[in-house]
Amino acid sequence: DQLDRVQKYIGGDESKAKLSRLGSGEWQRTVAKTRESARKLAFDLVKLYGERSRIKGYAFSPDTPWQAKLESSFPHTETADQLTSIAEIKADMESDRIMDRLLCGDVGYGKTEVALRAAFKCAMDGKQCAVLVPTTILAQQHFNTFSARFAGFPINVDLLSRFRTPHEQELIRERLKKGDIDVIIGTHSLLAKSVKFRDLGLLIIDEEQRFGVNHKEQIKELKRSVDVLTLTATPIPRTLHMSLSGIRDMSVIETPPEARYPVQTFVSEYNEQMVREAILKELARGGQVYFLYNSVKTMDLFCASLRELVPEARIAYAHGQMSERKLESTMLDFLDGKYDVLLCSTIIENGLDISNVNTMIVYDADTLGLAQLYQLRGRVGRGARLGYAYLTFRRNKVLSEVADKRLTAIKEFTQFGAGFKIAMRDLEIRGAGDILGAEQSGHMAQVGYELYCKLINQAVSEAKNEPVKQELDAVMEIPLDAHIPPAYIPREQGRISMYKRIAAICDLDSMRDVQDELIDRYGDIPRPVQTLLDISLLKAEAESVGISGITVKQEEARIVFSPYAGISPEKFFAVVNSMPGAQVLNKEVKDMGKARQATVLQIRQRKKSPEDMFLTAKDAVNELKRCVEEAI
Repeated sequence: DQLDRVQKYIGGDESKAKLSRLGSGEWQRTVAKTRESARKLAFDLVKLYGERSRIKGYAFSPDTPWQAKLESSFPHTETADQLTSIAEIKADMESDRIMDRLLCGDVGYGKTEVALRAAFKCAMDGKQCAVLVPTTILAQQHFNTFSARFAGFPINVDLLSRFRTPHEQELIRERLKKGDIDVIIGTHSLLAKSVKFRDLGLLIIDEEQRFGVNHKEQIKELKRSVDVLTLTATPIPRTLHMSLSGIRDMSVIETPPEARYPVQTFVSEYNEQMVREAILKELARGGQVYFLYNSVKTMDLFCASLRELVPEARIAYAHGQMSERKLESTMLDFLDGKYDVLLCSTIIENGLDISNVNTMIVYDADTLGLAQLYQLRGRVGRGARLGYAYLTFRRNKVLSEVADKRLTAIKEFTQFGAGFKIAMRDLEIRGAGDILGAEQSGHMAQVGYELYCKLINQAVSEAKNEPVKQELDAVMEIPLDAHIPPAYIPREQGRISMYKRIAAICDLDSMRDVQDELIDRYGDIPRPVQTLLDISLLKAEAESVGISGITVKQEEARIVFSPYAGISPEKFFAVVNSMPGAQVLNKEVKDMGKARQATVLQIRQRKKSPEDMFLTAKDAVNELKRCVEEAI
């Protein structure tokens, strides 16, 4: 009757999960600490957003005919989520409240197009828009995209990054100050004190969590007076999104774009012949290849052997320990199609969008994490072409059980948005951690994701002064045969999921739904299962009137009330007086490891079996429930 309290632990690295001893009170302390931390987060956010809503910002004009022209030139069909996000952002910009919206969407789900339309709207009102990105390569990519989409409109787009000479950078800063540049795209160099805007109206931040602490402080200063749109590729799990959406403006893109095919994923031993064929097959259709090799020390040697294996291909290599100038020039040459194969480390995991790269080969795939494999695979198959991912491991290597499960999972889950299922554990924790910050992420790992979301929900309600219903979990000690026999539901998994369904019963209607499902799937309900259903219904009804426990034995039933019981004393004693053998006691009970005084309704009836006393307890609870409903 308590199986609804059992959940799969989601909390980052399971091997580091700390177990608490039963009865030690350690778990209660951890939950209390997490509840306090969630409360602080909720109150801070509510205060921050309250302050922001009081300050008046600039209200942008409604869409112009040019806006419609730009949007109709989009070569793809917008997904429903994209359209919703665009509408939400425009409504924010047109109000006089300062916008601070978070746009979440998986890799390649069309966040850039949404940001681009917001930037265009800003420029149409004669205001400037700054697009802040974490890497020079990404800045160059956004610059190319924005320039191509804004061609034919009188909008000046420019790029401020290390790829500009000092003289060019100086000229750009002067033009920004004069207002000659409408949209500026750049890395953290945009945050420098020497950068002055004539009239900044919108700040778009791509992957804010990848900026350092100092940069975040500078961003905070900018945020005070202008509309801000933050983009993140970290999928936000639905439950957390629901929890935070009451206090944080969020738009979520969950639908994959049209004409995108799931990436074909193959897992096998490393085989030179297969590698050669995969590379040549991609080159034959005019495409490019990522070859992921995560050992920086021997990358140059491996590159030489790869050139021997596929002399037809132009191969370059790139990793994070190269000089920045060399790394970025190599990446840009690859972007421009000067190389066919890029041998690289996991640096390609974030943000690169090259639609011409549709084959990826991963060496030693068994050493990478599930979320990492998922993110890496998202780098291919981003255009209308079919993408291929070859995950290889060394010949004759015995894979560990964990690595084997990981590779099997990534192979099975190829459909879009599988990130929400597949790497649920990794991605949810990483996602929530990025958005909530390191401290919150630590608390979440301690109590598990589901409980954390529940605590956040309660904290948000409290911070917004909404009534928080005190949750009870009534303890039922009833010595009757109440279980699901294996003969009725033979499969263990089926029994466990049905136990959870039964434990989640909240009223008579939901119990009838479960009864109907049981009869449909497994036939007539045996006596022990019906008793279990009755106990679950009694538990739900007891909790609704503030009862924290019911104990039944031969000739006796005890009903313990929590401090939150909402029954008027007159009604309560009227019920007690109408029941034969009933009396009220004050007893000391243990609650959350602490002793407290509780009101106990004790019913004693001679020569009555536990079954009879169970029915008596049921009648008492129904009578109390009726009193509460009448009072409402």
